[in-house]
Amino acid sequence: MDALDRVVKPKTKRAKRFLEKREPKLNENIKNAMLIKGGNANLTVTEVLKDIYAVKKPFAVLYKRKNITRPFEDQTSLEFFSKKSDCSLFLFGSHNKKRPNNLIIGRMFDYHVLDMIELGVEKFVSLKDIKNSKCPEGTKPMLIFAGDMFDVNEEYRRLKSLLIDFFRGPTVPSIRLAGLEYVLHFTAVDGKIYMRDNIDFGWFSPPRVLLKKSGCKIPRIELEEMGPSLDLVMRRTHLASDDLYKLSLKQPKGLKPKKKKNISHDVFGTTYGRIHMQKQDLSKLQTRKMKGLKKRPAEKSAEDGGATPKKSKSA
Repeated sequence: MDALDRVVKPKTKRAKRFLEKREPKLNENIKNAMLIKGGNANLTVTEVLKDIYAVKKPFAVLYKRKNITRPFEDQTSLEFFSKKSDCSLFLFGSHNKKRPNNLIIGRMFDYHVLDMIELGVEKFVSLKDIKNSKCPEGTKPMLIFAGDMFDVNEEYRRLKSLLIDFFRGPTVPSIRLAGLEYVLHFTAVDGKIYMRDNIDFGWFSPPRVLLKKSGCKIPRIELEEMGPSLDLVMRRTHLASDDLYKLSLKQPKGLKPKKKKNISHDVFGTTYGRIHMQKQDLSKLQTRKMKGLKKRPAEKSAEDGGATPKKSKSA
């Protein structure tokens, strides 16, 4: 049995808090990412991992030592590191003659590899090469995806979901306008739609949002490039089956909203309620007494079945 699979009983309060932090919850913790350098990573791949770590932290772990592994052939080492560091996202960098400047981005489900996509770096501009002001650490980015390939192709659609998972950051209840200062822009250029191993993916370049005076309440927005900037090419893919992917999206019953009886909504969001009442006898309903609605003697006699005899006058 693996050492990480054993049931561990805490001996100290600190160990107990550590294990409680990793227990399954209704509202899960923020997804952390681990950035791993391969055994033959060159300077470009190392700089890319450092810049992505600077963008992602504090929700990331950067492994500085080289790890000799091939994720598409053997995934046990990635699953070991995922369980050890409690990370559900990973970015693996390597370099060789067949696949130069190689990045593998992926995610885990129950500490097993769910999706994995290989990307090749064709052009790279580092954070330190762009001499502009940077955003503070932990800034939640805005994600923009441009290109029909993200909606048409299944591999690009899964890559879009993977990038959203990787860069989305923490879930916040409200948004402050001044806090919207960081944009991640992904563009899929459809100049080469051959659906082969080497499809041109586009570029990834995060500009910074500048709010300028506009003379009205809404500010004028300008974008300033901050870096890093990457030109990527899609290579190999390892996608989960439809059943496994559907299982990974399943939500616990505690998070599902309880259905309220006799309440419905239309397409415009208007709420309608249904009220159940007992059947009313309208013949006994007390209405407003009006002189004009009084029945005449002839109508009363017709309802009684005939004319009633008149009273004789007394002498």
